[in-house]
Amino acid sequence: MSATRCPCLSGLTFDDCCGRLHTGRGAAQTAEQLMRSRFSAFAVGDADYLLATWHPTTRPAALDLDDDRRWYRLDIRATRGGGPFETDGVVEFEAFYRTPSGSGSQHESSRFVREGGSWFYLDGMRGQ
Repeated sequence: MSATRCPCLSGLTFDDCCGRLHTGRGAAQTAEQLMRSRFSAFAVGDADYLLATWHPTTRPAALDLDDDRRWYRLDIRATRGGGPFETDGVVEFEAFYRTPSGSGSQHESSRFVREGGSWFYLDGMRGQ
C-alpha cells in the first residue's frame, strides 16, 4: 500500500501519512490527525491500531470489522480544541462507505483526549 494515496484523503501517500502512525514510526500530533489515522485504519482493516488508539476506559475488549464495508471518503466538518498543546478535542466528521447493498455515511462528533503525550479516541456521538 506504500505508494497508494492515503485513505484519509490528505493527498500524501499512505506511508507518508497515516501508515507511519499505524506502524509506530510517528504519533498523532493533533486530535484531527488521530481521527484521520483511525479512519484510514477502518479503510485498510487495521483493528489493532483502532484498539491501540482507543482510550482504555471506553475501549471494547475486541473489535470485529465488517469486511463488506469499504470506507472511501472522510470529510472533516469541524474541530474544537485538539491542538498540539491541548489535552482534549472534538472532531466532527462524515465518513462514507460502500457495501454490497449500497452506499452510506456515518456522521459523528468524536471526543479525544491526550494523555502521556499520546492522543486517544474517547467516544463519539452520532449525528444525522
